Amino acid sequence: MKIALKYSHLNGEEYLIVHHKELYKEIVDTIQSIDASKFLTKESQEKTMTGKLLYSPVGLNKTFHDKFNELGWNESRYQYYITTDRKIFPELIMLPYDKQKEFLISKGIQTPLSSCKQIDFLKDQIAVEVQFGKYAFVAFDLFVKHLLFYSGGVINLGIEVLPTKKMQSQMSSGIAYYEGEVYNVLRHGRNNPPVPLLILGIEQDDIIS
Repeated sequence: MKIALKYSHLNGEEYLIVHHKELYKEIVDTIQSIDASKFLTKESQEKTMTGKLLYSPVGLNKTFHDKFNELGWNESRYQYYITTDRKIFPELIMLPYDKQKEFLISKGIQTPLSSCKQIDFLKDQIAVEVQFGKYAFVAFDLFVKHLLFYSGGVINLGIEVLPTKKMQSQMSSGIAYYEGEVYNVLRHGRNNPPVPLLILGIEQDDIIS
């Protein structure tokens, strides 16, 4: 596969080049090492393309998972307590998880609510999400998950890997694609979401238009 398109938000790519050049190379090399044509295995049941072989998100995800894990990129979970009180929020998010509950109780909250979010791959405070899912999952990654890990001090940069429209056209309907998701980010303005991001659009080298 190859990286056909990329969008750097709040100097995300520049940060990688300056501070984590080797990690950036690992990500690029991993993508280029995958032959997506091996995963044209899903037979479509949709009326508009019945019987056509499509890319299998399950197969692609497993391959990315295995290859990143081999290089020391592992899943990470971020636990935190929830508040809707804007006044105490800034102080809460600066506390470690094991201190947050006690803090909320001291503020009069009887039963603090705990939650958790998960990142696919994390290494040296760089997060990578490989997404072959529906539109809502990508929006959640970009506007909620990466931002949460960033504001919590877990990551310095979030990377989202998406199929281009070319590749998405050979997948089941409803799967998000690079061009559409970058457009959504651009619509929100130059500083939103307030987290450095690098969005990569990938496709098979010899993909048929």
